[in-house]
Amino acid sequence: MEDTICAIATSSGIGAISIIRISGEDAIPIANKIFKGKDLTKVPTHTINYGHIVENDKVIDEVLVSVMKSPASFTTEDVVEVNCHGGIATTNKVLELLLTNGCRLAERGEFTKRAYLNNRIDSLEAESVMDLINANTEIQRKMAINGLEGKVSNLINSLRADMVEVISNINVNIDYPEYDDVLEITNGVLSPKIKKVKEKIEEILKESENGKIIKNGINIAIIGKPNVGKSSLLNALIEEDKAIVTDIAGTTRDIVEGVTSIKGIPLNIIDTAGIRKSNDVIEEIGIKKSLEAIDKADLILFMLNNNEEITNEIIELFKKVKEKKYIVIINKTDLPTEIELSNLELEENEVIKMSIKENVGIKELKEKIIELYDLEEIENKDLVYLTNARSISILKECLNKISEVESGIENNLPIDILELDIKAIWEELGKINGTTYEEELLDEMFKRFCLGK
Repeated sequence: MEDTICAIATSSGIGAISIIRISGEDAIPIANKIFKGKDLTKVPTHTINYGHIVENDKVIDEVLVSVMKSPASFTTEDVVEVNCHGGIATTNKVLELLLTNGCRLAERGEFTKRAYLNNRIDSLEAESVMDLINANTEIQRKMAINGLEGKVSNLINSLRADMVEVISNINVNIDYPEYDDVLEITNGVLSPKIKKVKEKIEEILKESENGKIIKNGINIAIIGKPNVGKSSLLNALIEEDKAIVTDIAGTTRDIVEGVTSIKGIPLNIIDTAGIRKSNDVIEEIGIKKSLEAIDKADLILFMLNNNEEITNEIIELFKKVKEKKYIVIINKTDLPTEIELSNLELEENEVIKMSIKENVGIKELKEKIIELYDLEEIENKDLVYLTNARSISILKECLNKISEVESGIENNLPIDILELDIKAIWEELGKINGTTYEEELLDEMFKRFCLGK
């Protein structure tokens, strides 16, 4: 990190302004080489300075340059941000001048990586930076801000503090047995302490399900036979004519995707090809994708036709759907009723009756989704959740190791042996917020960031 990096921090294209960010020991002197105005090496920190970017004596652009001196910056290094006029040519020219005067083009996420390596933020806070950039709903933004402010990190720090207390106490017992005023950690004393940590981890993992829903949304697949109204339902939910709708069975031959939200939670909806026996090669491919969509979905909207009888084919398909979380929808209630629900072992109060044509039942479907996922409760919570798959995986592994410690306590293993396992859990927890880390995992994480961040 001894070199000075630069990158365009705003989206490429035409806009009012573009920002080129510079960070490193030589950030200010390099920017000063191409700036005509005040001497940037002498201006106070956290000031905005008017002037021009020049190449020799030729004016390139009229700019505002922000100077933030170490350590009071995002990376804790000297940081300069050049605010120039938006546009590809102007922005690239300013970047080119910085590169030819001593900067190196930053890698993806390198500014945030430097902030992490310089202890400005931890890895959970770094991940929250990306979540904030990608937030599409207000609830996603709030959750990302909580992560960025360190509230999620505090959950892990609290767990590690509980572990450190136990580890330290055991070490004192072993190394200084003559200290009578220090609590002696026996298996009986250790058991409730470990149980307390286990309960905390279980609660964090339980709450993380809400976090994953907020961050990734609910993946919904609309499943059913041809011509039951799947494409019409997709269009109604996203309030857009995205899927082609006709009276011809088999119109949808490939999956069609749309996104909407309820209570700030994204719904990633897939309209699938109608499932039936077919000799059409293209339709068969679509049907195969539909069956795959059932396995991948979080929620299945299983659609039936009000004016068609239940066939054995529908019964077999429903058996596959019942393995997932599902909602049964009977569409076309404006037509005469031919369906017999008892064939699916369903009661009428277990289904949502709908006439998409007459805009009946859409509201009830949304309310059912809210009820299934407790979206009202999620919306009103404090939104401090662990959402990263890697972090959740580590926490689950810690839970398994705690179970091993509990087994060791039951079998009266020596405390010094159990202490080794407890310390291993403490170190694993450190991988979640980056207190301990592996270089390869760190590089992989920051590669997901955009340039200039």
